[in-house]
Amino acid sequence: MIKAAVVGAAGYAGGEAIRLLLRHPGVEIAALVGNSNAGKMLEEISPWFREQIDLPVEELNVDKLADCDVAFLALPAGVSAETAARLLERGVKVIDLGADFRFADKNVYEKWYKKQHPHPELLPKAVYGLPEIWRDEVKGADLVGNPGCYPTSVQLALYPLLAAGLADLSRPVIADCKSGITGAGRNAEKHLIFCEANDSINAYGVAGHRHTPEIEGGLSRMAGQAASVLFTPHLTPMSRGILSTIYVALNQPADEAKIREIYTAAYKDEYFVRFLPQDVWPHTKWVAGSNFCDINLKMDERTGLLVVSAAIDNIVKGAAGQAIQNMNLMFGLPEQQGLEQIPMMP
Repeated sequence: MIKAAVVGAAGYAGGEAIRLLLRHPGVEIAALVGNSNAGKMLEEISPWFREQIDLPVEELNVDKLADCDVAFLALPAGVSAETAARLLERGVKVIDLGADFRFADKNVYEKWYKKQHPHPELLPKAVYGLPEIWRDEVKGADLVGNPGCYPTSVQLALYPLLAAGLADLSRPVIADCKSGITGAGRNAEKHLIFCEANDSINAYGVAGHRHTPEIEGGLSRMAGQAASVLFTPHLTPMSRGILSTIYVALNQPADEAKIREIYTAAYKDEYFVRFLPQDVWPHTKWVAGSNFCDINLKMDERTGLLVVSAAIDNIVKGAAGQAIQNMNLMFGLPEQQGLEQIPMMP
């Protein structure tokens, strides 16, 4: 039985990790950490866990967590790396749901996150945890940088096309993405309250969102050449979910039927990626509460652009679910274990 700690237990991503781990047959939740809520029982902070878990939320004590096999870190940028370094010294495997270990180059991190990386010496040891693409690297890793929610959807949407060498990367890839409000975290901020966010949609982080270099780095690595991305995120009045619609030029003529064959072949053995039938477009509701990514595409003959759309749950496949998928690989468990929930509908 794997003993797991959730650090940042009161947030949405941490809470989702707890929800999923409670039904994982191979895991015991051994510790919950959250400094601002230390001393409270989890159900006091998150009442939906009433009578499901009898553990208090405690202040961070890495010596106490040394008894755990793995720690899920749902912490702000900069804080995760400090905690990860101390846990790794004590032999605890770490899955960071934040941004501290998503970049191999500390200069990229420091440019976009406007702070020095606390432990750049750990970056060569970190594995980028997008399992469908880098599965073999995740297996046996001690430190995994869990991908961001937007980058997960965009990279899975484009991977088969890039692997086939069909994308024209001399032109920017355009990624138009929408997220539910949980993507902003469990914070009482003015723009997130009901009267501000309901019945409204807005772009934010235009031409400068922090997920841009992660998307570009992932696409470049898949393609074996530099990729640039014009990424525009939007806040939408739904609790959870991401819908990413991506527009990409091709470098050679290819009809839609051929591209569909490429996607079908790429994802036929991937349980969590569902390539939908022709003209059946992904809905965020169809993946809510699950670790699935639904994808479809259309060739626009008029413009010559391929349109690819992907839907995920931002706090499951985009955060906690993918982290548990990575944990399963790290410990040699079946990859689907604890993650076979059918999406919630309605």
